[in-house]
Amino acid sequence: MLKRQLWSTAKHGTRVSAKALTLVDRGERNMLLIECPWCGPRAESEFSCGGEADIARPLDTDKLSDREWGDYVFMRKNPRGKHREQWLHTQGCRRWFVAQRDTVTYEFQGYETFGTPAAHAAKDTSK
Repeated sequence: MLKRQLWSTAKHGTRVSAKALTLVDRGERNMLLIECPWCGPRAESEFSCGGEADIARPLDTDKLSDREWGDYVFMRKNPRGKHREQWLHTQGCRRWFVAQRDTVTYEFQGYETFGTPAAHAAKDTSK
């Protein structure tokens, strides 16, 4: 299996890192790999994004106005740059984890698990 680097140009003219968009070449089709903390690298199609992490559910939902409930359900930050998201490995180990991902480069920069240590710890790219 050959690995191929994909380079892209963002709006501001910077190049996306090769590590961020490493694709696996399987003839005519390419895929983005996500590293599951337990299973290792897998195709992006095996995962489901559960949305923004760290959103606290309101304690007393019966007392919320329709606008407040709508804000909780639908309004998200959608930042440019580093962002924490919940992911589910739906076609693998079926475990949830929190990933820090750069929304500009698509690079997954770290993983956190819910109460269980991960077998494949993410590399610290902040150093």
